[in-house]
Amino acid sequence: MSETPTPPQALILWRLLGRQGTALNSEIAPKKAEREALVRAGLIAVEKEGRSSRLTVTDKGWNWAGGHLREPLPPTMRVLQDWLTRLHHHLDATGATLAEFVGPAPERAPPAPKVQARSAKAPRKPSPREPSPRKPSPREPSPPEQAPPPLRTRIEEAYLACTGGRRAEAVRLSALRAALPDLDRAAVDAGLAAILRGDATIRLTRISDPKALDAAERDAAFDPAGEPFHEIWIQA
Repeated sequence: MSETPTPPQALILWRLLGRQGTALNSEIAPKKAEREALVRAGLIAVEKEGRSSRLTVTDKGWNWAGGHLREPLPPTMRVLQDWLTRLHHHLDATGATLAEFVGPAPERAPPAPKVQARSAKAPRKPSPREPSPRKPSPREPSPPEQAPPPLRTRIEEAYLACTGGRRAEAVRLSALRAALPDLDRAAVDAGLAAILRGDATIRLTRISDPKALDAAERDAAFDPAGEPFHEIWIQA
């Protein structure tokens, strides 16, 4: 497909964005050809989830939607067309982005671990000629391993290390990442994404002046939907 989705394909994108950018295939029920065309264009991604598949709008899809709120839709979708036009004028007047208006998708609960059924067979009894298995000698139990602190805690500790223990101060994400040398970029981004999904005590902000950003700051930015964040704040 071309860079511009057809009206039916755009309708799939709007349905997904109405659900904050992600939904199960069974909830949207798009035609297979239209869904695969959006995947080939890089506008949505598909991943297996349970017995269904999850459709998620990519950064490229968010960028296209933000610039094409007035893109033509099928005639039967006139009401949606009018509402999207009103949304376009609202974002244009306020300077907000589509991603800010829609908001982040709620965090999905991890799938429950599969429990393997125990075999109903009784343990085999040793034959008279077989020696009985030796009982292990009693040993002191090993101390339980301590789980690593969650990402939210690690990010807050790194933030306080950067500010000298003070809160309500801006910390560049480049400094925050440098304070977490044992975590790769994907792990830190996962923690920042969880913060965006509803941690009221932490804010991510943008630096709008391009002259205030060097190459390192741009590289360290967190860019979940085409709108990069450069700083983190933790409230007092």
